[in-house]
Amino acid sequence: MLERLNQVMEHIEGHLDQSIDVAGLARTAATSEYHLRRMFSALAGMPLSEYIRRRRLTVAGAEVLAGHESLLEIAVRYGYGSGEAFARAFRVMHGVGPGEARRTGAALVAQPRLTFRLTVEGNSSMRYRVVDRPDFTVVGFKTRVPLVHSGPNQAIIDFVRGLDREALERLEKLADQEPQGIVAVCDDLDPSRAEGTELDYYQGVITTAAAPDGTTTLAVPSGAWAVFTVSGPAPEAIQTLWRDVFTQWFPSNPYRGRPGPEILRTRLSADGSEADAELWLPVEREQG
Repeated sequence: MLERLNQVMEHIEGHLDQSIDVAGLARTAATSEYHLRRMFSALAGMPLSEYIRRRRLTVAGAEVLAGHESLLEIAVRYGYGSGEAFARAFRVMHGVGPGEARRTGAALVAQPRLTFRLTVEGNSSMRYRVVDRPDFTVVGFKTRVPLVHSGPNQAIIDFVRGLDREALERLEKLADQEPQGIVAVCDDLDPSRAEGTELDYYQGVITTAAAPDGTTTLAVPSGAWAVFTVSGPAPEAIQTLWRDVFTQWFPSNPYRGRPGPEILRTRLSADGSEADAELWLPVEREQG
């Protein structure tokens, strides 16, 4: 998989002055567009669309400083419909407009080319299983929150703190399917997975029972799920698990992510310092 991702990087680099079709990139990677976006975001720490934009503005910045072509010619080459649109995007990345950068020879920001490599440490193993599940239903309390790539998500923290404890306890008694107990469910993420885009967040249970008043249901279709388990310091063990799934497990196994909710069940120790966690991700076998 990493070799294919590097082929995608080469394709992007050779087509920065052309329209880049993400579906075509997915074909180069021999995977789905959904999985390509998810893998890239996890490995690179930024959405694929953001990387392409930053690489274009990096190369465009060098051409602005070189001074061989007009700013409008450079803007059009890199996909901007007007000099104004180019100037806005240029200023967001570089902190200075293209005209001023050319006049003053200002220092600009560069997005380096990415190359993916697999580092084999060999000092740990990952506990996982792949299970086929029929349709099931999530019942719980729902909100809409922004996507945060690193650090705490304050919107989720505030939402969970504001939930009625007794209502959650009653809800937990309805759990009758794996993963048992209260779970955190993320669904309907923006395909770009850009920082600040929104997603549906549920605190709920997997159940066949009717939804109590004040709760929302999420119908989940049948399919395969990769289930990962981890125990260790909270929240570091869970954050490390997320990283390892996308940097080690997916590149080494014949599966790819598919659209669907991401489910996390966490059990904390009495003092909150240790966690037992189970992460459920929707997957499908790679073709070929």
